[in-house]
Amino acid sequence: MNYKQLGKSDLLVSEIAFGCMSLSGDYAANARLLRRALDQGINFFDTADLYDKGANEETVGKAFDGMRDKVIISTKVGNQWRPDGSGWDWNPTKSYILQAVENSLRRLQTDYIDLYQLHGGTIDDPIDETIEAFELLKQQGKIRNYGISSIRPNVIREYVKRSNIVSVMLQYSLLDRRPEEEVLELLQEKGIGVLVRGSLAQGLLAGKTAKPYLGYTLEEVQKAATALQHVAGNERKSVEVTVRYTLHHPAVTAAVLGMRTEEQLEDALLVCESVPLSDNEVKILQALLTPKKYEQHR
Repeated sequence: MNYKQLGKSDLLVSEIAFGCMSLSGDYAANARLLRRALDQGINFFDTADLYDKGANEETVGKAFDGMRDKVIISTKVGNQWRPDGSGWDWNPTKSYILQAVENSLRRLQTDYIDLYQLHGGTIDDPIDETIEAFELLKQQGKIRNYGISSIRPNVIREYVKRSNIVSVMLQYSLLDRRPEEEVLELLQEKGIGVLVRGSLAQGLLAGKTAKPYLGYTLEEVQKAATALQHVAGNERKSVEVTVRYTLHHPAVTAAVLGMRTEEQLEDALLVCESVPLSDNEVKILQALLTPKKYEQHR
């Protein structure tokens, strides 16, 4: 297992992180899967208060009861469930964040959160107020570090300029190379770690039936999937190549892979054991499709 420092923090995280969003409601089964991942060297676990109305945080907290010092836990804030459960509203205010963190700490059965992330963000948010909340929580020892989860370049730039974020979680894959245009370079230059989600492009790069995706046609998605299989050859699986593609960029610290089953964990562990792509393999993959660019929130 490879471990990397997350931005300028003191967190040393496995380059494959366990995305907990897809976990079931079976606490015992979840605990077995999460603990097996830990036993195999995955030490970074990502959840959010939004997932399953907080039950996702609870399942992580129960699984690692008595093992807190062995895991790095990341959760997110900013989406407030309505009292009637009909949906959620965006709330990045200081008062809400200070309230929400207490609920996350309780559900996670911990005194501190290693990485607390803003779960979204717009350019019209009270950004300084949001930052104040995170900085106060750091001073209080309730969080060790903070970051944002956003694909919006204009929002990312503001937090880079105005805050002490250690990470940005964003969507990045062979079928979504938009971060390569400017965001990855900026974050690398500033020493801010990148956490990748969506590296399998909804499974389209890992064997699922092809469909149009982010402006790419069905034929283009099929072309990418076929090329991945070719590069993978007989010794690797497509999932290894596609995740390794996202990890090839020096700005990227870890790929967050959603896991719900033993098979998905096994695939993640294969990626952990696989060697990085060669420069030639990266060039072959990059030549497949013309990369898209962000059209909004630039």
